[in-house]
Amino acid sequence: MKTLSAGKLRGLRRMADPKGRFKMTAVDQRPPIINPIAAARGGVAPWEDVARFKTMLVEELQGQSTAMLLDPNFAYPMAEPILDPRLGLIMTLEDSAFRETDQGRLSDEIDGWSVAKIKRAGADAVKVLAWYRPDAPRAVNEHQKAFTRRIGDACKRYDIPFLFELLVYPLPGEKNQTTQYIEMADKKSELVLESVAEFAKPEYGVDVFKLESPVPARDCDGSVTVQAVFDEMGKLCGRPWVMLSAGAGMAEFKAVLAHAYTAGASGYLAGRAIWSEAFKAFPDWEGVKAGLAGRGVDYMKDINTLTDHKAKPWWTNWGGATLAGADKNFRHAYPDFGH
Repeated sequence: MKTLSAGKLRGLRRMADPKGRFKMTAVDQRPPIINPIAAARGGVAPWEDVARFKTMLVEELQGQSTAMLLDPNFAYPMAEPILDPRLGLIMTLEDSAFRETDQGRLSDEIDGWSVAKIKRAGADAVKVLAWYRPDAPRAVNEHQKAFTRRIGDACKRYDIPFLFELLVYPLPGEKNQTTQYIEMADKKSELVLESVAEFAKPEYGVDVFKLESPVPARDCDGSVTVQAVFDEMGKLCGRPWVMLSAGAGMAEFKAVLAHAYTAGASGYLAGRAIWSEAFKAFPDWEGVKAGLAGRGVDYMKDINTLTDHKAKPWWTNWGGATLAGADKNFRHAYPDFGH
């Protein structure tokens, strides 16, 4: 049984359904939305177009979600007034414009944004993506580790859940080199597993992992061999974990979820697998809206049924969870910010 601080426990409960399953929709993507809009608009993506699409995602998909992940650049300013207050609110902290060096990728916070601001804005959790390769040069990895520790410490200080996303990527000079937010075509399972093992260490303060498939999504065929890799990832987590879609198609992502749930995952936090088909209609706004309300919602209902039947409640990873200091001295023991 794990004891959780008041803010962490409340945030986790807010993100999940009453039975402890996460059905969370990602609306924080920036390059995967900005780039297609820019292409359709002649090279520049108007802020209004990006914000309008993100607002439409919230409007059409929140009815099937337990929580929504928003960014402060486009989604939150426009969509917050229509966000169902019964849902959990997760806000992203990392800048999508990572620094691509000749040795690997370096992550940073969005300029002018912080854990403190996310807490003050009323969010229930902080989400951060860090690109990571355990075989990258030491200086690159030390930067990524320090970045993650810094955010984990801030989330502990402000008592808000830290939802941490890990993605492996091709190093400079490797085959299939790209800076796009897509799954590595020749991803190696050991790179994913070693990354999870590193950031599962207590020093990083991760509360929930948002993980990619440890094998290419196209290879998630229900086999015992593939399941064994997912099982190993689940053992390494040591805390609640959910799956990201990484641009996988609808059928591929559902197959990924089937493996993950067998291995102990508690749900998903996904975006493109849900809305990418509808987005192809842009700049036909009515076509986008119809696609989201139709196939997008139908797909969410489908994977939500799978989640209800197969995913594990988030607290099972600890054998249960309860409030720390739940006694008559709680008001004194519960710390102030900065203590």
